[in-house]
Amino acid sequence: MPTIALYNMNREKVGEVTLDEQIFAAEVKEPLIHQALKVQLANRRAGTVKTKTRAEVSGGGRKPFKQKGTGNARQGCSRAPQYPGGGTVFGPQPKTYNLGINKKARKAALRSLLSMQLKSEKITVLDQLEFEKISTKDFSGFMKKFDLERSLIITEEPSTNLSLSSRNVPYVKLLKADGLNVFDVLKYQNIVMTEGAVRLVEGALQ
Repeated sequence: MPTIALYNMNREKVGEVTLDEQIFAAEVKEPLIHQALKVQLANRRAGTVKTKTRAEVSGGGRKPFKQKGTGNARQGCSRAPQYPGGGTVFGPQPKTYNLGINKKARKAALRSLLSMQLKSEKITVLDQLEFEKISTKDFSGFMKKFDLERSLIITEEPSTNLSLSSRNVPYVKLLKADGLNVFDVLKYQNIVMTEGAVRLVEGALQ
């Protein structure tokens, strides 16, 4: 069973946490990580972009000029694509980009990422993470004690003080354990977890 040091908020080691080897010592499957990330990014797309065709542009009901005798090419509508204000040919239309991935594959991708982060010593586990008052300064001081930058902080249930203290600190994201996802784990260099969050994640990824 892999183990990891357990710290308090002053960076004092207060014990060790035994980790589930199925979650934190799993085989790293990069194709699954890529697939899960691709699905997550695709499903975030709104797909609402749209341009108007010549049938949808207002105006242009009258023929611009007579058919013959002007020396110009014949024209039937001033809202044709070649005119200013005309419709767009083959422009983007609303569509869905949604992709799917089964639960087993998504969980396997997360297990691979957590195992990779543990091997790289990018995971820090705390006995608790709580602030007595709302203070960005106190939160920044906590981050400096652990030499953390660009960090994903995972807790069981973020308190109001923690949420408001961390929201203005750049490159830090606070996440509930049940919201763990491939994109955020890849985006942030470090993962900070409370001991309770570790157990919740282990239960969810079994």
